[in-house]
Amino acid sequence: MHLGVNIDHVATLRQARYATMLDMHNVEPSPLQAAQAALRGGADSITLHVREDRRHMQDADAFAVRREVPLPLNLEMGATPEMLEFALRLKPDYICLVPERRQEITTEGGLDVASRVDELRPMVQALAANGSRVSLFIDPETAQIEAAAAIGAPMVELHTGRFANTLGAEREAETQRLIVAAECGHALGIEVHAGHGIQIANLAELNRVPHLTELNIGHTLISRAVFVGLEAAVREMKEAIAAFKW
Repeated sequence: MHLGVNIDHVATLRQARYATMLDMHNVEPSPLQAAQAALRGGADSITLHVREDRRHMQDADAFAVRREVPLPLNLEMGATPEMLEFALRLKPDYICLVPERRQEITTEGGLDVASRVDELRPMVQALAANGSRVSLFIDPETAQIEAAAAIGAPMVELHTGRFANTLGAEREAETQRLIVAAECGHALGIEVHAGHGIQIANLAELNRVPHLTELNIGHTLISRAVFVGLEAAVREMKEAIAAFKW
């Protein structure tokens, strides 16, 4: 099981103080240093999301991580012409197309691929031709999995937010949705990842979902890093993941 470490919230903290002063010598914390710490902790890839409004990650952050960190880079981005042009310049190893709403704190809900097949197919083809493997961040719904297959996406990332935010009978229902979606993706020859709200505390239940090959995790690692450092937080997560047979 691969662990992709999302470092967006390091940039969130930086922007809270230095959004208008990024050219100053004392700007901190550094997303590049966060990616380097994640590498030392055992991360398999680095994820960052350059939003159209540039609320946290900046273009320069993405290019610095791409240039300086010897790990695969996974760029999360909105499915828009502007971000397509940016991705074609950055040439990350992986790209995950996600929905964006200016009013949201973080990405909530999956991309509605089923209603945008004709729009998304040429974007996926252009990114693939540029050397990036494309994933789609989707809700665990069969219709979305089938639409992803229809546009030629080799990977999907199942949105696990509702799974993470529920308990009891609701958690079980969300787990079953993930199981069905993962089985559908696997049957269609799609590589299945998962992300959003994943913590050490819910790994055991997530382990019931078959065919997962990668977990993309961010907020809980940055939160834990406040107390133990990011390198140690990533190492803890890697050890927790390794305790299960995926």
